[in-house]
Amino acid sequence: MGRPRTPKGRARIVLDRLREEYPGTVTELCALAHDGPFQLLVATILSAQTTDERVNMVTPEVFRRWPTPTDLAAADPGELEAVIHSTGFFRNKAKSLIGMALALEERFGGQVPSTIDDLVTVPGVGRKTANVVLSVAFGLPGLPVDTHVGRLARRLGLTTETDPVKVEHDLNALVPPQERGALSLRLILHGRRVCLARKPRCGECVLADICPSAFKV
Repeated sequence: MGRPRTPKGRARIVLDRLREEYPGTVTELCALAHDGPFQLLVATILSAQTTDERVNMVTPEVFRRWPTPTDLAAADPGELEAVIHSTGFFRNKAKSLIGMALALEERFGGQVPSTIDDLVTVPGVGRKTANVVLSVAFGLPGLPVDTHVGRLARRLGLTTETDPVKVEHDLNALVPPQERGALSLRLILHGRRVCLARKPRCGECVLADICPSAFKV
């Protein structure tokens, strides 16, 4: 088929093909094991600079010891650090987790807020983490932009931006609200399995015929 001439046209094909390649709901596509918004928020904070697999090895013990924001807000920092040590940056993460739990208790009645404006005021929660929680835990529009999403969006000609917030805004203009969270997760999967950073496997890619960067990286 001929290549679409506009980012909007490419985005429609990307949505359709990745949906077929990586089927499932946002909850099914999310690699972080969790039960509810609070657990997802904890897991997402822990996922910085480590693998989802590593987080999933650690979180069962975290949730066993500190199952609620009240429990986590009162956690002993040294004990929490010991449990999450293997995820890396454990001191900063422990501080963020306890600060997050305190904020939920003090400002949000012990509940995870469901708006991005509120979420980004919580310690340890940036825009990417907030969008993960919105899209996966609450089923609301949210398009997290990590390194995979940014890389693929640029290679596919859906944006020229490098700043994650600007990438998010560009993609939001091309993608229906209800598709945003799932697209982010599918782009991450595709970036891990096919469109690798150093040596993309264009010969195996379902998007190669419409990708402006195919066989050029």
